[in-house]
Amino acid sequence: MGARVAIISNTSWNIFNFRLNLARALRTYGYEVILIAPRDEYSERLSREFEYHDIYMSNKGTNPIEDLKTTIGFYKLFSQLKPSVILSYTIKPNIYGNIAGKLSNVKSINNISGLGTAFIQESLITKVVKQLYKYSLSKSSRVFFQNGDDKELFIDKRLVKNATCDLVPGSGVDSQKFQPSILEHSSTQIKFLLIARMLWDKGVGEFIESARIIKEKYPNASFYLLGAIGVENSTAIQREQIEAWEAEGIIKYLGISDNVKEVIEEVDCIVLPSYREGVPRSLLEAASMAKPIITTNVVGCKEVVDDGINGFLCEAKNAKDLARQIEKMILLSSYEREEMGWAGRAKIINEFDEKIVIDKYITAIKEIA
Repeated sequence: MGARVAIISNTSWNIFNFRLNLARALRTYGYEVILIAPRDEYSERLSREFEYHDIYMSNKGTNPIEDLKTTIGFYKLFSQLKPSVILSYTIKPNIYGNIAGKLSNVKSINNISGLGTAFIQESLITKVVKQLYKYSLSKSSRVFFQNGDDKELFIDKRLVKNATCDLVPGSGVDSQKFQPSILEHSSTQIKFLLIARMLWDKGVGEFIESARIIKEKYPNASFYLLGAIGVENSTAIQREQIEAWEAEGIIKYLGISDNVKEVIEEVDCIVLPSYREGVPRSLLEAASMAKPIITTNVVGCKEVVDDGINGFLCEAKNAKDLARQIEKMILLSSYEREEMGWAGRAKIINEFDEKIVIDKYITAIKEIA
């Protein structure tokens, strides 16, 4: 058995949905893989395949006492399990896992998967998070960013050393799993789907407002939301708001799903009007399935779409511009939408296949472990 690799994240759900294929690939290469995340409904599934350990973590913002408990928890686990290298994801594992790793004399590889609300909205919390990042990332052997803008921002703010930085194409996507479907779709009833946690920062409000505009002119167009409601985030949208939109007849809320592929198959276009991202997994999966995309011309989203080739870009926080792009999609023929979709799949295979991400990690681990 090779070196021990610990994968840490803020939820077991995150590891199950975004890191499981990486864990499997590492095992295939002979590494002993340990998964560490707070216990949730996905923890049992992880423990069926890998050694899994629970960690206490509060996701309700920055509380020094709570975060100290998390750091101590990581330190105890690292001292007990003695991994050779830590692969950390999401803000708190990146920060407190790194600090604990340094205290335990364990090397770390970080993944900055998107800067989130803390960087979109300037506040005291933003300043605190930046300083925590600056301290913790100084302990990193490698820091992977999912887009060049985030990488340059961290370097410009002196939060990380240029020499330790590298780029990966998001979390990557399994292009063999997410293949185009052969379902026939109506040419008159176009279905648009937004996949995300129900946050205002994801552009859900703009999606709703653009749907209102479009349905006045194209009443057969349908709009759907898929993703968790009431998550612990300052920009979370509550269930009552979603229900009000449904009652108005603007959208249909589909809840959450363990089989996103099945939902994507049923629609014609994926829409994500987000304010800022790493590289959204939902867009990668949709493009891999040859679905055209409408998303914002912002960091993380614009990397997935070549405007007019595999989808359309719109202005962030601009429902009218989003509605214009949706109308352009409606006015395309079925053949033109299919051509856009196939261009997107080609882009995924060439630039975003998860094999590219896995190879980057294998190379980095070999260099430092």
